[in-house]
Amino acid sequence: MLTVHPQHRQLADARAAATAPAWQHEYRTWRPLVERGIAWLTHGTRRLRYRGAVKNDAWLHLRAAALNLRRLINLGLDHHNDTWTITAATT
Repeated sequence: MLTVHPQHRQLADARAAATAPAWQHEYRTWRPLVERGIAWLTHGTRRLRYRGAVKNDAWLHLRAAALNLRRLINLGLDHHNDTWTITAATT
């Protein structure tokens, strides 16, 4: 007996679309940035530190927030007169 995945048609269409040059260009443009973001998120934390989904979910959100803040600081985030600004974009 042959079993076909319920979303076989969607998967086949997506694979066919992925062969288009425009799709390939966009994929190659964004993939390194996404890979770098995942690497930053998981750096030094290949195993979960806590027991339970709630604690690990909270840790993940805190880690993501810390990385986002670090990125904003590197972009020149500054605080003057109760106003947050990015003063100089370096990267």
